[in-house]
Amino acid sequence: MLDAYLARHYRGPSMVLAAAGAVDHDAVVKLAGERFGAIPTVSGPSPETATYRGGDKRESRDHLQETQVMVGFEGRPYSSDSFYTAQLLAAIIGGGMSSRLFQEVRERRGLCYSIYAFHWSFADSGLFGVHAATGPDDIAELMPVMLGELERAAHDIDERELDRARAQLRAGLLMTLESPAARAGQIARQILLFGRLIPVDELVARINAITVADVRNLAGDIFTGSRPTVAAVGAPVGMMGHDDIAARFGVRVGA
Repeated sequence: MLDAYLARHYRGPSMVLAAAGAVDHDAVVKLAGERFGAIPTVSGPSPETATYRGGDKRESRDHLQETQVMVGFEGRPYSSDSFYTAQLLAAIIGGGMSSRLFQEVRERRGLCYSIYAFHWSFADSGLFGVHAATGPDDIAELMPVMLGELERAAHDIDERELDRARAQLRAGLLMTLESPAARAGQIARQILLFGRLIPVDELVARINAITVADVRNLAGDIFTGSRPTVAAVGAPVGMMGHDDIAARFGVRVGA
């Protein structure tokens, strides 16, 4: 089965070889020919398009001291014009100790041990999610507060928060250039997704062009545009039901 999978999908047109650092170009090309020359040059089957569905899964485990909770929504693919807007939204909501979730849920209310937001992009879809680790006694209070912060994001994100998130994202892009391994990964990813290398100046310009209205509008679209995905492992007793979570954002579970 593994051999058949490799034969179907690991083909020349679907692969990129990238190198960064003290690279001898001719030596890399020669080595690539020796190691990968037998790989088929005909394209394999196209992967199925991803379809976000949402859902709910909870597992009770009595031996765990913390309950791990995740709430997700359909995000944006790499090719979307909103890709960097989604990254900034995740940073504002839950990207570090200055973020909204960390300050409100952990610092002010003490309802969790850790909490953060993330946005993962793929070729044809994405996932915006929030993760929290909390004690069994706090989960009932945690969920409404956490969801309330997501709701507020569509209305009151301000320029100061956006500037801080932009600075974080720009710094991350620039620091990538300092690591040959990270730079090689970035090169390969850009070639696979966009067919070209995107100059850092172009990326920074895209980030700088994003407005507060862009971030607020995307927050509203993401949190009301799909059924939520809810997962919990530990002691999720008293945690809001999936229907109630969806209703907070005006989403019908059957939608």
